[in-house]
Amino acid sequence: MTKDRNAFFIDNEWRKPSSTRTFDIINASTGEKIASSPEAMEADVDAAVAAARRAFDGGKWAKAAPKERAAIMTKFTNSITARAEDLARTVSIQNGMPISVSTALEGQFAAGLLQYYAGVAANMAGPEKRPSQMGRETIVEHSPLGVVAAIVPWNFPVTLALSKVAPAMAAGCTVVIKPSPGTVLDSYLLAEAALEAGVPPGVLNWVPADRDVGAYLVSHPGVDKVAFTGSTAAGRAIAQKCGALLRPVTLELGGKSAAIVLEDVDLDAFVQGIPMACMLNNGQACYNGTRILAPKGIYNQVVDAVAGLASSLVIGDALSPETHVGPMASAAHRSRVEGYIAKGKQEARLVAGGGRPKNLTQGWFVEPTVFADVSNEAVIAREEIFGPVLSIISYEDEDDAVRIANNSEYGLGGSVWSSDTARATDIAERIVSGTIGVNGYMPSLGSPFGGVKSSGLGREFAPETVSSYQSTKSIYIMG
Repeated sequence: MTKDRNAFFIDNEWRKPSSTRTFDIINASTGEKIASSPEAMEADVDAAVAAARRAFDGGKWAKAAPKERAAIMTKFTNSITARAEDLARTVSIQNGMPISVSTALEGQFAAGLLQYYAGVAANMAGPEKRPSQMGRETIVEHSPLGVVAAIVPWNFPVTLALSKVAPAMAAGCTVVIKPSPGTVLDSYLLAEAALEAGVPPGVLNWVPADRDVGAYLVSHPGVDKVAFTGSTAAGRAIAQKCGALLRPVTLELGGKSAAIVLEDVDLDAFVQGIPMACMLNNGQACYNGTRILAPKGIYNQVVDAVAGLASSLVIGDALSPETHVGPMASAAHRSRVEGYIAKGKQEARLVAGGGRPKNLTQGWFVEPTVFADVSNEAVIAREEIFGPVLSIISYEDEDDAVRIANNSEYGLGGSVWSSDTARATDIAERIVSGTIGVNGYMPSLGSPFGGVKSSGLGREFAPETVSSYQSTKSIYIMG
């Protein structure tokens, strides 16, 4: 599972790298090197794109009936399911995700995502005939777009890879996947599953690379679409390049979501929901509700409850089933999070955490941290920290809560908590965000997921996603 790798998966073959450069893969819980993998150069990307291009232009995949693609996708699902435990452990070792979370989201949910799109493919409609005002009729066809460059981050590497691979496969596209250097080993397990399932050569190709080579992939002339999940800064650069090329692009970017607590909240239920809605994956989830908005009338009770919850969470090795909060994904990322905590100590009142756990001297751990008396204009309330850091902001009334929630450059997630579901839903409808939860938060298969404003373009996890991997053509029948 954590053995050294020495090849790339290109055209259903284990292809020798073009250089001797490698990535060191580190156990986030111990800081120790566990494996190495080759680092892709431009020549390796050229080979992967060429394989995907051949498979799309000359292979049978794009021309296959949707039900044929669905059958192969189902076999792929079964192969992933058989590796679900290994995938979960591999992810947890690399990025520090608690094993309880990776088992559910990188194992079970990821396999379910692929199976879901197999079902979408199996029920895909053929060409549609529409009335024509100027002729006899119009035939509207939806064809696969072509070669997709899928660029995947380190925080949910399996699910976020398949969130692009699955709809692309359903549409009939071929894919070149660039995983993050920090989470490479899981991509080998996915490649082995694809090979076992009989996914045709060139349909899926994996080339781990750094940012410069990733930029080369984005602008490659053999690529027809880019699908990216990552930081807003990187997303803007990709959007700029794709805009110049008039190349379709999907961007799932950062967030600074608000969790709005109403006066009639069941405070115990809210506290129980924090780990999933506000601090999932050690705070390393783009939709986490890291701004907690509490009414002035119960502000102190909310602060005490959130601080108590943060202080009670078990911090430890990502592979321990008792662990609630694992390490940050890398030493560099821990330093970034700690920089924000230092800033927060100047801007607000620290009520929980704020340092490194004293009993853990190895690995990249940060205590779950809570700040109170936070202004919505504070740096810790404006910028995405991507760690276990919560900011509690007070508000006057519902209109003030909505104003504060919407006063952000981001619009990805969020939640509203109340004993009155209808009231909470009314407020949720006023929040400018691509998604929002009521008395909880978790993306759902079949429902569009994505952001507005600086949180991105496009939607994933839903049947509508397939259309972003298709080209639409109208054939006017005049006589």
